[in-house]
Amino acid sequence: MSGVRSILTKLFFALLVLALLFVVYLDARITSTFTEKMWELPAKVYARPLDLFSGARLSAEDMAYELELLGYRKVSTLRQPGQFSLYRNKLEVYTRGFSFPGEREPSRRVLLEFGAERIARLSAAGKALDLMRLDPLQIGGIYPQHGEDRLLVQLQDVPLSMRDGLKAVEDREFETHWGFSVTGIARAALSNLRSGQVVAGGSTITQQLVKNYYLTPERTIVRKVRELVMAVLLEIHYDKDQILESYINEVYLGQEGPRAIHGFALAARHYFDTPLEQLGLHQQALLIGMVKGPSLYNPLRNPKRAKQRRDVVLEVMAEQGVISQEHAVIAREMPLGLNSRPQLRRSYPAFLDLVRRQLRREYREEDLATQGLSIFTTFDPLLQRRAEQSTTSVMEQIDSAGELETATVVTRLDTGEVAALIGGRKPRYAGFNRALDARRPAGSLLKPAIFLAALELPQRYTLASTLSDTPFTMELSGGQSWEPRNFDRQAHGDVLLYSALANSYNLATARLGLELGLDTVAQTLRRLGVSEGISNVPALTLGAGEYSPMAMAAMYQTIAVGGYRMPLRSIRNVANPQGENLSRYLTEYDRTANLQATYLLQFALQEVVRQGTGRSVYRYLPQTFTVAGKTGTTNDGRDSWFAGFSGDLVAVTWIGRDDNGSTGLTGSSGALRIWANFMATASRQPLDYRPPDRIELHTIDTTNGYLTGEGCPNSRMLPFFAGSQPDQRTACAAQERPVNLSDWFRKLFRGER
Repeated sequence: MSGVRSILTKLFFALLVLALLFVVYLDARITSTFTEKMWELPAKVYARPLDLFSGARLSAEDMAYELELLGYRKVSTLRQPGQFSLYRNKLEVYTRGFSFPGEREPSRRVLLEFGAERIARLSAAGKALDLMRLDPLQIGGIYPQHGEDRLLVQLQDVPLSMRDGLKAVEDREFETHWGFSVTGIARAALSNLRSGQVVAGGSTITQQLVKNYYLTPERTIVRKVRELVMAVLLEIHYDKDQILESYINEVYLGQEGPRAIHGFALAARHYFDTPLEQLGLHQQALLIGMVKGPSLYNPLRNPKRAKQRRDVVLEVMAEQGVISQEHAVIAREMPLGLNSRPQLRRSYPAFLDLVRRQLRREYREEDLATQGLSIFTTFDPLLQRRAEQSTTSVMEQIDSAGELETATVVTRLDTGEVAALIGGRKPRYAGFNRALDARRPAGSLLKPAIFLAALELPQRYTLASTLSDTPFTMELSGGQSWEPRNFDRQAHGDVLLYSALANSYNLATARLGLELGLDTVAQTLRRLGVSEGISNVPALTLGAGEYSPMAMAAMYQTIAVGGYRMPLRSIRNVANPQGENLSRYLTEYDRTANLQATYLLQFALQEVVRQGTGRSVYRYLPQTFTVAGKTGTTNDGRDSWFAGFSGDLVAVTWIGRDDNGSTGLTGSSGALRIWANFMATASRQPLDYRPPDRIELHTIDTTNGYLTGEGCPNSRMLPFFAGSQPDQRTACAAQERPVNLSDWFRKLFRGER
């Protein structure tokens, strides 16, 4: 008998030791990970904030659109943050405020008066404002692999009625228990039995938090014991406020596709498009009621059931003294007040794809998905809207069957910031990002690199140099040959250099590129920012290779800013949850092309849209609005390209088929139409074409490139490197009256419009 007692004693102590080790293990797990889990937040990706100041180029319509994107509600009388009113040319907004890195933009009522597509006056409380910024639009997030998303909120920012209502419904003894409540379990069972529905749960808030943080949803005795032990340990190590705050930020409240909605703050935004602190009682009760069954009581899918649950919660809150019976009656009469606008309005998958790729160069995916970083980007919702409208409108006109695809990249000329991005014909749907990944021959879009390389040799080439646009055959290795042809299948004889580019003559361009050397052409492309797909073959002179729209945007960005290569960027800065900047991405400049030669090239690209293959641009733009650009068409019309720039924007558009079949389009009949339609609505500044130092203007005869008198037959003004003008001169002296009154460059130079 004593032997049995001894064995049982040893077994008891062994089990006790194992239990203690188990408790020690659970305790270590809680203390080492609880704080980390409290802050496991996905990165939030924001658009650029809209800067408001007197004189800013912004219409009342655009301002109202941006506010609607941000979730502001249009009302007749402002009563709280998140509202605006619009009457004729006056817009009043009650801003929410926002904490930017290093500064706080306060919540305030602001009056904007508009005139001539500009802000005429900006004021608050009757006093003029110099500058303010709206809270930026959150355009997406970077979530962990399990897809959980949450918006962190501090306990003091949660309405008191919501805190007390949550405890009244979920855990009435929260302030006094040690993690679990025997009486709470019994009371919940009795309440549910009486009401005939689930009014309260048996698990405490602490137990629910433990289950969400550490355990699986399986229902076993072992899991329940572990939950109870960990709940007690959590209560020992952390105070009630920390536990309640963590629960409010963690509780699961629904699903949006693969994205799991966690926490009341994010749920308030998702279901009501309203900050948590601004929710009404009826909305607070709805979210509290969803805790028991986020799918069952989802108001978007089951509004009737959700309202019934909400009303039950309001009744409990009144019974427990959280709110008055009068307030409960009023709240029960309120509609659900759900966000009626689809979440897709904030879906910009192509741009978010670009942001992710640029972030991965410096940050681990784990950090992006858990550290609660704020990513402030260069994305402009107003420019994106115009790019989408232009894309949709033109694509429907040229291809109603939906067989063609497209992509557009828009950058800001002065900074190289990517402001808008179209990754496909349906811009709001994720999928193959053609702006970054569709690599196709660029056709004549590469030709400016060849002409730039020539113009950087002013002793050999000028805009008035004569090129031969005549057929030739080049023998290649393996018994093959290359015989380029012009698009119109015609040869044009001797043509001036600027005209060869303006009219996109293949024979003249190929001859010029081969004279310069393929290595020179390839190196010039690299200097302009093209780092991919360059094919060092004779057909490179006519666009052979594989290039994405983003690569072409980098090239034309360099040309647009006078030969300064600047990496295209989508991110301005990255901040931690405390608002401290971790990274700032400033504009970088690196001169890689001669300023004067680039200026001459810009002239030729303006000639493309004035007299050459891109002249249909001015069916969309006013004649006085100066832009520059280049068409591109590949063999058999497989790819339609247009790239160009104004005084404030650079844009590249591509149209093609995913199966690489023929589109039946040229650069001018396809991509140009999207580009020009966009520029006509989005660009606010024409190209400012001011000659740099060492540039002189001379009048030449366009038939032979000789100097001639102004106003003589076939005369026009061209820019030259100082001293590089032609030696030959015609016999015609300057005339009193110019013959070619349509010479746009003469008008531009003289300041005429």
